[in-house]
Amino acid sequence: MNAARDEEPGLSLLVHRPGEEPALLHTGLASLEHGLPIGSDTSFNVGSVAKQITAHLILIAAHDNLLHLDQQAADLLPRLKISDVTIADLVTHRSGIRDAESLLSLAGFRDLDHYTADDLRTLAYRQDQRAVPEGHFLYSNTNYLLLAEILETVHRTTLSELARHRIFGQLGMHATHFKTDPRQLIPEAASAYQATQHGWRHTEVPVTLPGPGTLWTTVGDLDRWLTHLHQHWQHPQQLPWQETVAYEPSDHEPYLYGPGLYADARPGRTAVFHYGHEQGFSAAARVEASGLRVIALSNNAGLSADRVTAAILRDLHQQPTLAQNEALVRAAARERAPSTGIQDQPTPDYLGQHTELGTFACDQAPGSLRLTRRADALHLWRRGTCDQLTPTGLGIYAGNGYTLTVPSSTDQVDRFTLDLDRAPGLTYIRQ
Repeated sequence: MNAARDEEPGLSLLVHRPGEEPALLHTGLASLEHGLPIGSDTSFNVGSVAKQITAHLILIAAHDNLLHLDQQAADLLPRLKISDVTIADLVTHRSGIRDAESLLSLAGFRDLDHYTADDLRTLAYRQDQRAVPEGHFLYSNTNYLLLAEILETVHRTTLSELARHRIFGQLGMHATHFKTDPRQLIPEAASAYQATQHGWRHTEVPVTLPGPGTLWTTVGDLDRWLTHLHQHWQHPQQLPWQETVAYEPSDHEPYLYGPGLYADARPGRTAVFHYGHEQGFSAAARVEASGLRVIALSNNAGLSADRVTAAILRDLHQQPTLAQNEALVRAAARERAPSTGIQDQPTPDYLGQHTELGTFACDQAPGSLRLTRRADALHLWRRGTCDQLTPTGLGIYAGNGYTLTVPSSTDQVDRFTLDLDRAPGLTYIRQ
């Protein structure tokens, strides 16, 4: 089913109750430039939803005795310095390896700079100790970059070819592809957009990270995958593949995390899912123990697929007799993106007299950072860009997506600690 054609990016939605035909709804445009509407064949970048595919390929490799989940990852990744990390640790985000994309941001990479999966793996191999205690959860895309390398090592082929042969081809997911090169063409691919005060702009950047992301697919193909996943969910009292990989608490209470899947294990709500946010795209793929599947894909940075999915599920659970189509129409109407564009970011205060506090480096991260003080404010500089830091406590300052902690007064700073959400505990020392 297609909604009225809007002149903005939108959504592709699917609800599939067990025993019924799936209901679909498509709104908005796949391409603003060409006026192409989103349809059943439109392919989206689903970001971290790809992790469940990568994890499943690891489980297949373990079943085929090509690897063992409890073996040290360094057995297959000789450049990995943290020797006690197991393959299962990578699968469940318990390796303590920092997210390499977060580390790369410290070098001042800009939106249109090009970097590759191997660039990020190189940063992973610089790390020589866990960023969090053993057994603790730290969500990191680097885990899945390393799993992709492990798969390519044991199978002697690319992740893209392996997934096509072992999963996509067998399930009829012919519109699903791992994008391995920014120049690769994806049939029926949507573009992603962000609203601004001056109109729409593209959000994609020239980066491909097969393993943790850059999976392109359709709602129909994801429904085939979730159907397959549910068919292997043979024990109502267990989550999928729980007998092989343990589900443990994640960073989002009350959810657990297992083989590339978040899980809600609460009675009456049992489900597994993953959300993805990648370069202006967002995605949600969820299957419940009953077999109910809900999928939402968005190419509008102002329309979050996980919020749309939550709205669909709320209506279906509160009104069990509600028609699937009606649930989709309600959610799409309720979650429409705001009409106003994003505000331009204020220009940082580069001018005026700054007191140099030093240049600092960390052996776990690329590049160097400068710290300056102007009046009572601290400023952190990366490759010519400047963040003004906000004090939040004694010696603690908040930046854009991180906190900085200095052990003493800012009159003389010899070192500081930088904590990013996915790359905590970075110690920077004056050079």
